[in-house]
Amino acid sequence: MCWSATADLVAGTAITAIGVACLVRVREARELPLAALPLVLGTHQIIEAAVWRAGGGSGPATLAWAVVALPLLAVWVPVAVLLAAPPGARRRPAVAVAVGLATSGALAYALTRRTVTAEIRGHTVGYVIDLPYAAPLVAGYLLATVGALLVGGDRWVRLLGVVVAVGAVLCAALWRLEYVSTWCALAAVASVVLLLRGGAPDGAVRPAERAAPRGRRPRG
Repeated sequence: MCWSATADLVAGTAITAIGVACLVRVREARELPLAALPLVLGTHQIIEAAVWRAGGGSGPATLAWAVVALPLLAVWVPVAVLLAAPPGARRRPAVAVAVGLATSGALAYALTRRTVTAEIRGHTVGYVIDLPYAAPLVAGYLLATVGALLVGGDRWVRLLGVVVAVGAVLCAALWRLEYVSTWCALAAVASVVLLLRGGAPDGAVRPAERAAPRGRRPRG
C-alpha cells in the first residue's frame, strides 16, 4: 500500500521492472517463483492504484487486492523459498509450505464467503474482512511468509526475511496511525534484495561453477 494512487502506480511499475530484471538473471527453473516475487508485488501495487481510483468500496479491484495479499502470497512465498533452497536445506521451508497451504486454503474459503471492503483513511487504505479465527490465521500467515524467508536456504533469502520482518513492524505502526502507508517502500526494498541476490557470487540464482580438471596433453 502506498499513500496515493499515483504513488502506488509508480511504485508498482518500478517494482515490476525489478522483477523482470530478476527473471533475466535466473539460470535454473527452480529459481523462477522466487525471482518472480517482485512481479507479484508490483502487480499488487498497481491493483491498489485502481482501489484508490475507485474510492475504496468492495469492487473487483478490492477483491483482487485481497486475493493476492492473502491466499496467494501465503502459499507463493514458502513454495518459492522451498524450491530455491538447496536439497540439504529444505526441511524447515517444507514446514512453512505446509502451514502456508493450510492458511491459504482457509483464507481463500473466507474470501468466497465474506465481502472485503476498502476504506480510504487519509493517506492510507484500510481493508476490512470479517475473518473467523483471525488470530490463528494471522499467525499461520506470518509463519508461512516471514518464517519461510528467515529459514531460507541462503543468506540473501534470510536477509530478506529480516528486512521484511523489521519493515512490516514499522509499516504497520505508521499505517495504524493513519499517517502514511509505506508498504510499497518495503516491497521495493525487498525486491532490490532479490535483485542483488541474483547478482551475488554466492546467490542461489547462479549455480556454482566447478573448475573442470585439466587433462594431460597427449604426447605427439
